[in-house]
Amino acid sequence: MRTGPAFDDVLAAAQAGAAWAFEVLYRDLAPAVTGYLRLHGAAEPDDLASETFLGVFTGLAGFRGDEAGLRAWVFTIAHRRLLDDWRRRSRRPPIADEPGNLAERPGGDAEDDALVRLGAETVQQLCGTLPTDQRSVLLLRILADLTVEQVAGVLGRSVPSVKALQRRGLRTLRERLEREPSAEPAHPSRTVRR
Repeated sequence: MRTGPAFDDVLAAAQAGAAWAFEVLYRDLAPAVTGYLRLHGAAEPDDLASETFLGVFTGLAGFRGDEAGLRAWVFTIAHRRLLDDWRRRSRRPPIADEPGNLAERPGGDAEDDALVRLGAETVQQLCGTLPTDQRSVLLLRILADLTVEQVAGVLGRSVPSVKALQRRGLRTLRERLEREPSAEPAHPSRTVRR
């Protein structure tokens, strides 16, 4: 259940330049956009998400549509930024002196960090084994919560093609999960001691 101002009011305010409305749109969409970019292997998913929202806020005055249309439009921009990033990275060799992945650095509750990392790594590994087109379809359908028609628009594919990619991707994931033994980590507070 959604609380706060109605989407039409937020959109109209954002198109008029109201900072609070930009914040509402960003807060609602940024986590899914960043997750989509991260699971596609973007080197700097937060930076790409920022570039995406710069594009969104720059072009927002000309947007016409409903809430579902806005989500599809935002993910179209994110997907294009991702493709641009892949092209840019393929033309430039990686820099060797980077400090590494900040997610690997300790902080907070070590047990919670480890459990979150295990879950995120498992999802990232599973998604990484899928072909790019299947991964894109599944992430846009599940993470971005777009319809098949919207995913087709974002990826520039036909609806039957998106449905076929979704079926193949889900079948592949199901087969891989069924082959692997349960890797659910034991949580110390849930362990029965005798």
